[in-house]
Amino acid sequence: MTAATAPQRTGRLRGAAPTRLPWQAKFLALVLIWGSSFLLMKVGLRAMAPLQIAGLRIFSGTLILLALLRLAGGRLPRGRGTWWHLMVGGVFMAALPFTLFALGEERVSSALAGIGNATTPLATVVFALLLLPSESVTRRKVVGVVVGFVGVLVIAQPWEVAGRPDLIGFGMTLVAGMSYGLGWTYNRRHLAGSDLGGLTQPAAQLLAAAVEMVLVLVVWSLVRGAAPWTLQPGTAGGSVLLPILAVLALGLVGTGIAFSLQFDVVRAAGPTVASTITYVIPVVSVALGAIFLAERLSWPQYLGAAIVVGAAALTQRHPRVRRASVAGG
Repeated sequence: MTAATAPQRTGRLRGAAPTRLPWQAKFLALVLIWGSSFLLMKVGLRAMAPLQIAGLRIFSGTLILLALLRLAGGRLPRGRGTWWHLMVGGVFMAALPFTLFALGEERVSSALAGIGNATTPLATVVFALLLLPSESVTRRKVVGVVVGFVGVLVIAQPWEVAGRPDLIGFGMTLVAGMSYGLGWTYNRRHLAGSDLGGLTQPAAQLLAAAVEMVLVLVVWSLVRGAAPWTLQPGTAGGSVLLPILAVLALGLVGTGIAFSLQFDVVRAAGPTVASTITYVIPVVSVALGAIFLAERLSWPQYLGAAIVVGAAALTQRHPRVRRASVAGG
């Protein structure tokens, strides 16, 4: 799921399309869309490499957001400095986490990857305390981060030899979730004063990530000795149509449309309410993994997931918080 910063102000923003759906319906749609992204990545891996999944996801999401931005009468930002910051944000909020989630799902279940995504609010707190001078250190935030770390340990069970998840794969999903937190904090520090209302910032952010992914895929194809669009022979186990359609849905809906819905929810209900989407995503990813992929988690993983989600909620319960991160796979 993807991540983006929340607008600084409420009301109609430049480049924002008029909307008729209530924000509650959009909130539910985001929960389902981002919760299903881990299932779609798992299906995509049947025929595509992780970098191909990340690339197609970013390219298709960029196209739909640019189209929506044009329909809304918005335009992309100008200024070399702004685009430099967008390029850095594009790494941590799209290119890196999208790739790591797909890489991680080669080794762990989609359900566990969705749980790894729940660490985003915890990482946001840590990076905000480190990088934002104005961020206040409170006992609640410190306790929440420590408890969240305990929850991660319970999920990983490093003291066990058998029955624990693949630590490398699960670690990749954790780094992906933390990447959203770092990207959010970076944008908050360097783009908070820029007038990037409506769909301008998410469209520009994905466009920057798309440029980065072109470079990554060119290098990868040279090392691999095949074109970036060449699928791995024998990995599909059947038709490649379903995996490709799954990743296209992940890009068009789970990345492009979801970004526009996210900003509508933040404007209508505020960033605090919008941030709670992150806590529900693991529930959806676990349920879909069990229904469609017959995935099963052990009781420590359920317990650890509950601890992580509870710790994330604890860090966000602060009356002075004005903005929050919203992220998905």
